[in-house]
Amino acid sequence: MATSRADRAKQFMAFDALKGLQEAYREKEIIYEDRIDLSEESERELSEKLLMIEPGTTIQVKYYKNRKYETILGIVKKINPVKRKIVIEDEINININDIADITII
Repeated sequence: MATSRADRAKQFMAFDALKGLQEAYREKEIIYEDRIDLSEESERELSEKLLMIEPGTTIQVKYYKNRKYETILGIVKKINPVKRKIVIEDEINININDIADITII
């Protein structure tokens, strides 16, 4: 039985045993961000905002974590100036040096 040229060519085509795997990998790719260097003015504004924060204050914080920026909204549980950390309600520890912006709500 003779096979057509197209049928013979199919034998040598790449075989994708796990259909969709490469596409799933592309969706899971992590995009990393570079840390932003704050200007002196931005650092001064941030310091002033930090001085106004007390436990019980609701804040929105943009901070650098795992090579990308995250934003969280929550109530401050405590501020530790010695360890330079802010603890938000669900035991989320944020290093003050990683903060890019704070909004007091």
